Amino acid sequence: MALGLEISLRSALLIYQFKVTETQLQQIQASLLGSMEQALRGQATPASAVRMLPTYVGSTPHGTEQGDFVVLELGATGASLRVLWVTLMGTEGHRMEPQSQEFVIPPEVMLGPGQQLFDFAAHCLSEFLDALPMDKQGLQLGFSFSFPCHQTGLDRSTLISWTKGFRCSGVEGHDVVQLLRDAIERQGAYSIDVFAVVNDTVGTMMGCEPGVGPCEVGLVVDTGTNACYMEEARHVAVLDEDRGRVCISVEWGSFSDDGVLGPVLTTFDHALDRESLNPGAQRFEKMIGGLYLGELVRLVLAHLAQRGVLFGGCTSPALLSRGSILLDHVAEMEEEVGEASGLRQGASWLGRGEVALSPSVGASDAELVQYVCAAVLTRAARLCAAALAAVLSRLQHSREQQMLQIAVATGGRVFERHPSFLSVLQKTVMLLAPQCDVSFIPSVDGGGRGVAMVTAVAARLAAHRRLLEENLAPFRLNHNQLAAVQAQMREAMVKGLRGEASSLRMLPTYVRATPDGTERGDFLALDLGGTNFRVLLVRVTAGGVKITSQVYSIPEDVAQGSGQQLFDRIVDCIVDFQQKQGLSGQSLPLGFTFSFPCRQLGLDQGILLNWTKGFSASDCEGQDVVCLLREAIGRRQAVELNVVAIVNDTVGTMMSCGYEDPRCEVGLIVGTGTNACYMEELRNVAAVAGDSGHMCINMEWGAFGDDGSLDLLRTCFDANVDQASINPGKQRYKMISGMYLGEIVRHILLRLTSLGVLFRGQQTQRLQTRDIFKTKFLSEIESDSLALRQVRAILEDLGLPLTSDDALMVLEVCQAVSQRAAQLCGAGVAAVVEKIRENRGLEELTVSVGVDGTLYKLHPHFSGLVAATVRELAPRCAVTFLQSEDGSGKGAALVTAVACRLGLAGQHQK
Repeated sequence: MALGLEISLRSALLIYQFKVTETQLQQIQASLLGSMEQALRGQATPASAVRMLPTYVGSTPHGTEQGDFVVLELGATGASLRVLWVTLMGTEGHRMEPQSQEFVIPPEVMLGPGQQLFDFAAHCLSEFLDALPMDKQGLQLGFSFSFPCHQTGLDRSTLISWTKGFRCSGVEGHDVVQLLRDAIERQGAYSIDVFAVVNDTVGTMMGCEPGVGPCEVGLVVDTGTNACYMEEARHVAVLDEDRGRVCISVEWGSFSDDGVLGPVLTTFDHALDRESLNPGAQRFEKMIGGLYLGELVRLVLAHLAQRGVLFGGCTSPALLSRGSILLDHVAEMEEEVGEASGLRQGASWLGRGEVALSPSVGASDAELVQYVCAAVLTRAARLCAAALAAVLSRLQHSREQQMLQIAVATGGRVFERHPSFLSVLQKTVMLLAPQCDVSFIPSVDGGGRGVAMVTAVAARLAAHRRLLEENLAPFRLNHNQLAAVQAQMREAMVKGLRGEASSLRMLPTYVRATPDGTERGDFLALDLGGTNFRVLLVRVTAGGVKITSQVYSIPEDVAQGSGQQLFDRIVDCIVDFQQKQGLSGQSLPLGFTFSFPCRQLGLDQGILLNWTKGFSASDCEGQDVVCLLREAIGRRQAVELNVVAIVNDTVGTMMSCGYEDPRCEVGLIVGTGTNACYMEELRNVAAVAGDSGHMCINMEWGAFGDDGSLDLLRTCFDANVDQASINPGKQRYKMISGMYLGEIVRHILLRLTSLGVLFRGQQTQRLQTRDIFKTKFLSEIESDSLALRQVRAILEDLGLPLTSDDALMVLEVCQAVSQRAAQLCGAGVAAVVEKIRENRGLEELTVSVGVDGTLYKLHPHFSGLVAATVRELAPRCAVTFLQSEDGSGKGAALVTAVACRLGLAGQHQK
């Protein structure tokens, strides 16, 4: 009785060595995560760390992939090679089972010269294809090569080191794809393009059947073990990419941090490592991989037998021989401990055939063996869970999600032969990563279909890339095209100034000078340019400009009612503002920013040419708006206002910046609309008498190209937007203004969706909705500070169900449209500054441009692209861009202040 108790205690203590505590698992998880992040940053890592190798797989399947593919698997299932013929049917077709054939690799080939191994693979490939009745012309092959490799492209991969019992010479440090291509060429039987090299882990992830969401983690536990997952490309230092995702092969089998693994390594782990082909390497893999689990069990059983705890103290040659217990043997002990059938099976294999561990096996022996098998498998599953939890924590952190919902594709014979392994894995992952909602999806065919899928996805992306480039090509303007736009604008400017037919009106503003800094006084400013109307008090002193303002609304019924009603509303707002500011009864000089197309006949005379921006008040077009304002003032008794100047918002922008920089002689607006003004030589302005001095010209360049001069640059998308706009055929330069850029993008997205490039070809009602894609989205999407997941969030808020690939392509569309807009704007500015330089007969011109508008100010790259284009097209002009502060209000007051300084207030300048 005492002897039996002693045996039980000794066996229990021995098996207890395989127990791993929750704290130890958390330490392993944290250490492995730290090793992952260090490797991602490109910091030097010890050989014992994980490798984090980019696989150059940048996209997961979305179900539309089609075609026939050949797959060659090497290393996924130990000492065998598999060839598959995989047919993908897309979303509509039924799933077709792959045809496959497995070939056993002779030991002398596994350990011989590398050329012999690849020649063997090419021979197996030909033998398999010979037996197929299909058309075998122009075959695309996916190569599953399940060993640690350094990939530099989808079809370039250098073997780092052999594992899993392979040790072929002349392969480590060489490109395995090229070695296979050479072998296929030597075979000479078929024309095969090796399209992609993939390890079995990536194949497992890619072969996962599309569920509710994409599968973005692959986990394999076969002869060896590994994981892969989709990482944000910007976090992978070796790629130098800032957008998109890339699949990373963790290569966690090499993890062997002694600080955290040391306490869980048993004497049996050390013994197994010493006897292995690669002592000291792949320590983590040797605790989990199926190649080693049977051997760990054998070492424990031999130890127990030698100490009289098992088999009555008897051993056998098999029990003492390395490799005698295989993964399949351990699987036979998989049933619940203590079940009679499990004991009978255990007794059966323990004493039979080539295994023959002992001549006599009792039920208690079988039960103890079963406990040993369960302990070894449970530890392997828990260690695997700790590593997987590190990957999941990495994903949750990088995507900044409170609860990560993710699918993990599982593959390998350990999962297939040991159902309890997955059960233990799931429970432990829930314990270690409670913020992750994980679905485990078994691999369909051991990863073969996934390798074909990698090849198919790469082919799909290449085709989509071609279509994307074809549609965006017209937006990518070269130097000659931009120089032509500059020349056309210059020609249109000259014609407009002469009063000849031109798409540029070149309207005199009767602003004859910019501020010189001596302006002083209190001024009122009005700003009408949309549904909000502002009244401002502007105090200009030696210390600077101080502004007090209030915003008033213009109701839609007023904006679209009678002119009298509109101007009465404006005067009511002015009176209210005067009362609140204590200005009642004072007659301050007033500047009126009126941001609608006008022909000025004097500084205080402006004829409204036509309403824009949703206004349509009657009896105003063709009338002097200053007179309409003065008549409204007259209707409001006891109110006196001195209207000195009517100002365009572009002119106000130039004047506002001119107060800070006397060299500012150009104004530019790029917001909802676009326009420019500049200081022209009076002698060139046919509409105004005089040969000396300057005159600010309001170009009204939004109409540039209305005469067809820009037609060569117009795309079908511009035509569609123009046709649906409120002024078809007019304001053709709208292709650079904020009101239309979002619409241009939307039309491109619609085209790409119809071609199947975006959103899986599925049209959404939201995308069909006009103006749903606001121009502000371009600024947000192109922001360098936004991760791709935030870009996706913006688009998903629009009801667009998209993948990371979709998000990247939408980003490219936005970039192409906004870049063209900025370049066309720059070509226009280049024409203006070159005109000023030539007017003055200067070799070099130094000039500043005052700029306002939300597109220019808020878009992350627009201003830089404008400046770069101006430098390219006007190299003899040193141009500084200044962002205006309240050009509409402050600028109007400064126009008034300059007029007062020059003694022009109250005079009709004709």
